[in-house]
Amino acid sequence: MSVSCQTGFARNLLEVRERVARAAARAGRRPEEIRIMAVTKTFPEQVVRLAWEGGQRLFGENRVQEAEAKYARLRDLELHLIGHLQRNKARKAAELFAGVHSIDKIETAQALESACSALNRNMEVLLELNTSGEASKFGFESAEALRACVEPILALPHLRLRGLMTVGPLTTELDRIRASFKKLSELFRRLQGEYPQASLDTLSMGMSGDFEAAVEEGSTMLRLGSALFGPRENR
Repeated sequence: MSVSCQTGFARNLLEVRERVARAAARAGRRPEEIRIMAVTKTFPEQVVRLAWEGGQRLFGENRVQEAEAKYARLRDLELHLIGHLQRNKARKAAELFAGVHSIDKIETAQALESACSALNRNMEVLLELNTSGEASKFGFESAEALRACVEPILALPHLRLRGLMTVGPLTTELDRIRASFKKLSELFRRLQGEYPQASLDTLSMGMSGDFEAAVEEGSTMLRLGSALFGPRENR
């Protein structure tokens, strides 16, 4: 990996951390509360290695097949699936990932539980809510539908429910973006109060175009791709 590429990633990561710190300060939060996930969707394996060599250890991928090819030669990192999980991919997901952020059906959680049981391992999961109402997005369609799955998923012995995830609306209207994040944050806090026995500590929201608003609304995990690696090629 060229020195210029390494310098570019380090510079981008530093700028992101500075922006996170300023957003956290505006919200009266500590930047240490917020984890930065490097999302490598469509980026080649050498970009993953660049980030890894730069000290990044938390990564996200959208597709099981892409992760399988891209991360096969790297160790000592934490890899999560942030894209939609098909039930027929549950076994491979259980082998590859530390966690799945996109649970939106009890049947998907049950398939993942079965796969983890067979592998004798535990996994972290997040429940995804479609807070924008956009038909193109995955996730539970309502807070009520999500809440109905909390207790059944908490009862699955190999899954560890850690929190909630959403993708903000595809818009430049900041008010709509904030409303989406605020909706998830409020639900997250209610669930923390209702299920104190659970380890609900992860609120995954905020991507490259809206992560500062997400920090201000309570996000604890940001999913960043182009903010760290530059623009993606059209694929």
